[in-house]
Amino acid sequence: MSALEVDLAGAAGTLMIDLAFRAAERPLLLVGPNGAGKTRALLMILGAARSARGRVTLAGEPLYDAERGIDVPVEQRRIGFLPQRYALFPHLDVLANVAFGVRNAARPDRLRAAREALRALDAEALAARRPEALSAGEAQRVALARALAARPRALLLDEPLAALDVSIRRDTRRLLADRLRAWSLPTVVVTHDRADVEALDGDVVVMEAGTVVQRGRLPDLVAHPATAFVRQLTSDS
Repeated sequence: MSALEVDLAGAAGTLMIDLAFRAAERPLLLVGPNGAGKTRALLMILGAARSARGRVTLAGEPLYDAERGIDVPVEQRRIGFLPQRYALFPHLDVLANVAFGVRNAARPDRLRAAREALRALDAEALAARRPEALSAGEAQRVALARALAARPRALLLDEPLAALDVSIRRDTRRLLADRLRAWSLPTVVVTHDRADVEALDGDVVVMEAGTVVQRGRLPDLVAHPATAFVRQLTSDS
């Protein structure tokens, strides 16, 4: 399986991001309090935000290397991105929203890829709806389908379950965990929810104030929490 390897540093306003990890066979769960720099880190990996130094490689291919002057454009990195607010276009139906994620292809091919992505998420029946007619859970599936339709080589998911009601979060979390195992793509998931960490069963990297303060599997963090945030995250209460 290919791997996403990240070693980046750069400013995010008054915060300095300093982050290194490798995501491969299991999801990499990037956790931390609000303002820790998690979303900014995803944007740096995506290429939508600048990094002062470091590198990003995917399957051994450099996407960004400050020393070598390599900076592959966002649209050529083939990294699927699911933002927190999903960013669906209100004037387009679901099928067109998902097809929008497919670039450099004829319209029939884009629509075919969009239908395949919706089918993979059990959301094909939503194809003709507009975003305002979707529930939060349905909108999340559509946004994830758009990220998948372009056949990405890696995925970045920013708080993918945070906008969902508690009543549907458990089922959607289970669906996401199942799909990530089936797709076997290097995946980075930003979350602050222990239940997400447990269900997605990945390696955990904890960020606070822009830097990594702890890493490991969840049982390691439970046994030896390094900070107050980690103690709170891993508590059973």
